[in-house]
Amino acid sequence: MNKIIMISEIGINHNGNIKLAKEMIYESKMCGADLVKFQKRDINVVYDKKLLSSLRESPWGSTFRDQKNGLEFGQVDYDEIDKYCKSISIDWFASAWDLNSLKFLEQFKLKYNKVASAMVIDKDFLKAVAKQGKYTFISTGMTDFNMINEAVEIFRKFDCPFELMHCISQYPFDDTQANLNMIKILKKRYNCKVGYSGHESGGLAISYAAASLGISSLERHFTLDRSMYGSDQAASITPVTFKELIGGIRKIEKAILGDSEKKILEIEKDVEKKLRAHISSNVKNRNS
Repeated sequence: MNKIIMISEIGINHNGNIKLAKEMIYESKMCGADLVKFQKRDINVVYDKKLLSSLRESPWGSTFRDQKNGLEFGQVDYDEIDKYCKSISIDWFASAWDLNSLKFLEQFKLKYNKVASAMVIDKDFLKAVAKQGKYTFISTGMTDFNMINEAVEIFRKFDCPFELMHCISQYPFDDTQANLNMIKILKKRYNCKVGYSGHESGGLAISYAAASLGISSLERHFTLDRSMYGSDQAASITPVTFKELIGGIRKIEKAILGDSEKKILEIEKDVEKKLRAHISSNVKNRNS
């Protein structure tokens, strides 16, 4: 079993505060995360004008546009994120939600791309991502097999390395809706690596179960305080919990290691001699 890539999904939980974002990056690194991830949108492309002008109370104002602008990082912020991640030796990447954002992120020469579940049905977007040739995580929330078939076909056509990520697009969702068997189904159906992007409510059991099914990556939303403003906070985990999760995942990786041969292990031989001594004696007496 290869090492599971642990992804801290900061997303928009930074609430537009670069100081908070840098603290989240640092805490993710201290917890043992391999990667930190953000989300990038051109709000004028992703949302229609009527929605943007509708009422929406938030810390940034009273319209939907105010809220979305408040949550969105721009050039100066991402320059700072890029510089800071390099300074503490952790890679970052982001899920672009439109072609403008994909082009914006290209300047940072990132190693990874992420296709959010919402974007899986946009063929033009998928082609643009695949043409970049970067290793891409593809979330499969809100999809059926036909949608996944088309996405996989595009990435294979452009010879772009990828993995699928089993995902339930509800924030948070009930544990009974996790459908983890889909991890095995996706691996067999598409003959590719499969990760897990978890939105369960704070707990770790589902993520541990996913790890035992042979996932290649595990992404969980990360926050410093679940009571902060934001729709993703309730489906996020804090540094203490994230550190516990990563520690548990590393133990699971070691526990799963082994070969296909069933034999008496060296560490069992002294115990075998002790616990089976009475059987050996009885057999010897019966044969004498």
